[in-house]
Amino acid sequence: MGAFKAYDIRGVWDKDFDETTVYRVGLFLPSLLKTNHVVVGHDVRVSSPILYNALVKGITDAGADVWDIGLSTTPMVYFATVFLKADASVQITASHNPPEYNGLKISRGGALPVGGDSGLKELEALVNSKENVESLKKGEIKDYSYVKEEYIKFLKGYSEGLESLNLTVDCSHGMANLIIKDILPKNTHYIYDHFDGSFPAHEPNPLEEKNCRDLEREVKKNKSDCGIIYDGDADRVVFTDENGDWIQPDYIIGVIGKYYKDLNRVGNVVVDIRTSKSTTDYLTSLGYTPYIWKVGHAYAKVKIKELNAVFGGELAGHYYFKDFFNCDSGVLASLLVLQVVKKLKDEGKSLSDLIKEIVSYENSSEVNFKLEQKDEAIDELYEKYAKGGSPEKIYDFDGYRIEYPDWWFSVRKSNTEPYLRILCEAKDKKTLEEKLGEISSIIKKYK
Repeated sequence: MGAFKAYDIRGVWDKDFDETTVYRVGLFLPSLLKTNHVVVGHDVRVSSPILYNALVKGITDAGADVWDIGLSTTPMVYFATVFLKADASVQITASHNPPEYNGLKISRGGALPVGGDSGLKELEALVNSKENVESLKKGEIKDYSYVKEEYIKFLKGYSEGLESLNLTVDCSHGMANLIIKDILPKNTHYIYDHFDGSFPAHEPNPLEEKNCRDLEREVKKNKSDCGIIYDGDADRVVFTDENGDWIQPDYIIGVIGKYYKDLNRVGNVVVDIRTSKSTTDYLTSLGYTPYIWKVGHAYAKVKIKELNAVFGGELAGHYYFKDFFNCDSGVLASLLVLQVVKKLKDEGKSLSDLIKEIVSYENSSEVNFKLEQKDEAIDELYEKYAKGGSPEKIYDFDGYRIEYPDWWFSVRKSNTEPYLRILCEAKDKKTLEEKLGEISSIIKKYK
């Protein structure tokens, strides 16, 4: 698999891509995005300094300036893009992937994503060509590290009144460590709260519940009101309730919906094709109009802007906000959830009480199948359940989502990994087990 994906450039460093690739990205990016400057930030991965040097050399060799913000979370790069009125930005990160991975997340003006359908394919073609665009006049590296303090100031606008909460936070040895202690209450309990780009405690992927075990234990030990765990670049966040029980991230879309409902701000909400009907039904009950769309930040941000949505969310723990340039921020999402937890606590209720109110479907969680014949498996599922049945709704993008009155499932190919992903829900456990078994046996024929 190559490093150019649907949303970004990412892969195993020095295997899927190397210094030459990164240098040529820097060399062609200014002309592709018609800019004489590029904001650059980077995470703490062991290979990130190598990528940084190659990228910066490419950008400056192209005659453009590097607006360097230094170590940064990915959302901080989005913030810098808008705050500095920049025409382009790159964050060096592999987000939640294991330590041997790295990559580049590219944005244009307004923090709009550069994905496969919005410039990344053209960039890939240029990088793979034999062309050379070095400028006689080299660009400069300019220090914009003060953006960090501006970003913290922005986030602190959402953190007022949280001092009464007892919190436990897992920073995953990642980029949340850069800012989180300046924002959350002073009495917060932390684990893995120092930088280590080899991620020794666990992979920086909180969507895998095994990576949340230490947080779950510490929440119980500290008798916390909830637990929070950020991924490697702090664009995603996952929660536990006060009992240390892991919360499926798409249920948190409902919690954020309650935050905005309490502010009398309801409207469109963008959710991905895997989102639980528990969540969409709950949002509808609050007065929102949920809009099901493709997985991935390159698609979500554009759709949120198009629909003027209040916010959006994904099963993977990404939450997007109109108030944050339609971008995702794990820290901002956690602050909004904590405001809801604080209000619940004041009313003598807990986060688990609200989750019980939201959840009305039995859920399989996402099941991954490593397959050679993905398309054939998807085609047979479509023939049986879409053409051969009587579904209420069919969503035919990013794979399929096929809905029946008392159950539904989605099937899609991963954009970043060699998997076919299945998610199934039903009104009762028996139906869920029956339907998931049927679907699994069809897929397994194509292993």
